[in-house]
Amino acid sequence: MLDIETFSFLNSALEDDLSPILIMASNRGTTRIRGTNYKSPHGIPIDLFDRLLIIATKPYEKEDIKHILKIRAEEEDVEIDEEALEMLTNIGVETSLRYAIQLIITSDLVSKKRKGTKVKLNDVRRVYSLFVDVKRSSQFLKEYQKQFMFFDKNEIEEN
Repeated sequence: MLDIETFSFLNSALEDDLSPILIMASNRGTTRIRGTNYKSPHGIPIDLFDRLLIIATKPYEKEDIKHILKIRAEEEDVEIDEEALEMLTNIGVETSLRYAIQLIITSDLVSKKRKGTKVKLNDVRRVYSLFVDVKRSSQFLKEYQKQFMFFDKNEIEEN
């Protein structure tokens, strides 16, 4: 987090005629302001904290992800079957929303290749098997790391 000198600079910058829009993110509770012995919420000085608009965030739930994917499919002009949308929703819950969104357009390309008009469940399954997410990619790297060119045997023994 920032220290007291940085907060002082930000406070003076916010007083300027051409003041910037300041966006901060924090998950700290009540903690010490760096550079002082004072405690405050998120480690932000009270005079600056009073000027902030606080927006609480929470993770998306399954229905939120489904709604976002439906909107994204409409924006991409992709007609998607309900079963395929449900699978994309489950993928979004298990991996990430970004990954699920990326699968929409690639599933549409697979659908068009088979001369389909709508993305079906099998199209999503095909794309999911071809393009891996971060978790499956990391698992693959761990599984086959001994076969890679720059494998360091000592690194494995230390872990």
